[in-house]
Amino acid sequence: MKPTEELKAEHGGILRMLEILQTIVGKMGSGKEFPEEHIKQIMEFLKVFVDKCHHGKEEEFLFPALEEAGVPREGGPIGVMLEEHQTGRELIGKMDASLEGLGTGSIDAESTFKEAAETYIELLRQHIDKENNFLFPMADERPSQGRQHRMSGQFERLERKRIGEGRHEAFHKLLEDLARIYIK
Repeated sequence: MKPTEELKAEHGGILRMLEILQTIVGKMGSGKEFPEEHIKQIMEFLKVFVDKCHHGKEEEFLFPALEEAGVPREGGPIGVMLEEHQTGRELIGKMDASLEGLGTGSIDAESTFKEAAETYIELLRQHIDKENNFLFPMADERPSQGRQHRMSGQFERLERKRIGEGRHEAFHKLLEDLARIYIK
């Protein structure tokens, strides 16, 4: 499997979790209750799976391989992707900071969470579209086959080191469980 195929598969799971988050955010303010634990699990998925694992693979291995193959960082697509990763981290920070207030029913915390989540969802959907349709086709052609093969091994090692054995599968199970609850 090409490194970009693995990243695209992860994008599918990320988009599914964004759909779940969108459903929960849509229910906020309506008086409908949802388990606080679900929001915490979603936040863990965003912080660990999306940022540490998925974005880690891109930032540590894919983007440098593209730079080596002549794709510019500054003023180019890699710089844009890195800026968007950072913006995503900031939005996750805002959502995370409002979690305690969500548990107490704070209207301000709910508003902060909802606004940050909606912005994050839109950012990541557009980000994934750019990667899938522009950056990844470039990544399939530019780095050598040998470089792509090494990158696949690097992805696997990063995943084991960064999130641990079995966590990827646990995140997929969480995704399936929450999808059954929130996506009709």
